[in-house]
Amino acid sequence: MIDHVSIGVSDIARARKFYDAAMQPLGYKRTSTDDASLGYGRDGTMAALWLLKTDKPVPADSASGLHVCFAAPDRKSVDAFHKAALAAGGKDNGKPGIRKEYSGSYYAAFVVDPDGYRIEAYHGRT
Repeated sequence: MIDHVSIGVSDIARARKFYDAAMQPLGYKRTSTDDASLGYGRDGTMAALWLLKTDKPVPADSASGLHVCFAAPDRKSVDAFHKAALAAGGKDNGKPGIRKEYSGSYYAAFVVDPDGYRIEAYHGRT
């Protein structure tokens, strides 16, 4: 349904470090780079996530319910996403594990990126 999402960030170099690390275990990589934007997608596809340098990013609000979720190929990649995101400056917002409130096979991890946006990786919805 959604072709791509763009998120404003305050520091493009900091965002590059975080998203390069966090997206890699999920099979995504940076497919576009310039001084003011970064695009992430899979090999041979257009970027589906765009990070845009802006002086006025939308303030992150943990009470808003807004987050972005990325599909992971397996549980090991969800674990690796969480570990890589924390090592690259993210904050834990939910360790990897089954989320029975979603389904018995919904395995997910949650982090907060350096700009305060909530990011999730999941595998196995039924």
